[in-house]
Amino acid sequence: MKEKIRARIDALRPLLKDAAPAVRSATAQAIEKLEGVSSLEEILHALKTGDTGTRIGAIYALGEIGGEKVLSPILYCASRPEVDIRSAAVEALGRLRIPSAIPMLVERLEDQHEAVQARAISALRNYPASPEILQKLRSFLEASDGSLEAEAAITLACLNDLLSLDSIFALLSSHHASTRQAAATALSLMPLQ
Repeated sequence: MKEKIRARIDALRPLLKDAAPAVRSATAQAIEKLEGVSSLEEILHALKTGDTGTRIGAIYALGEIGGEKVLSPILYCASRPEVDIRSAAVEALGRLRIPSAIPMLVERLEDQHEAVQARAISALRNYPASPEILQKLRSFLEASDGSLEAEAAITLACLNDLLSLDSIFALLSSHHASTRQAAATALSLMPLQ
């Protein structure tokens, strides 16, 4: 398949110098799309065969590519036993903003590792939230660990959850500087209603 892609790109290259601007533009877009297909195959191969660092890099690259075509491998990685892989996949799901990723993000809120939970909380700020999701996120405002409640405060503010306002005010007196900082930021993001 790589050879076919390369042959098409080579056939298109002369048109980048065409006299008609529309032809040059269409050619550039076609080449970019074909290179993306080639890159996607290489990234998926790295995801399957690489070491942990390579696989994490591949997950982030898939998140940058975006679209439905990368959702399945990222969802798979979000269920892997390796914490670093799950964490990177959850972060990538947040960037994708594809609604069918929401159930996995909600599932990762229950992850046994705080880093994965924090990334899931953060990722959910990029999606519309149901009352059930907002309630789950509000529960993290009581975490008192300096990380989860901080992420929850910012996410709930981004989602304009006025029901969490009193709890966010309470976080201003947390003994964790990161929580106080997040609460201050959250209050600046929250609508004034």
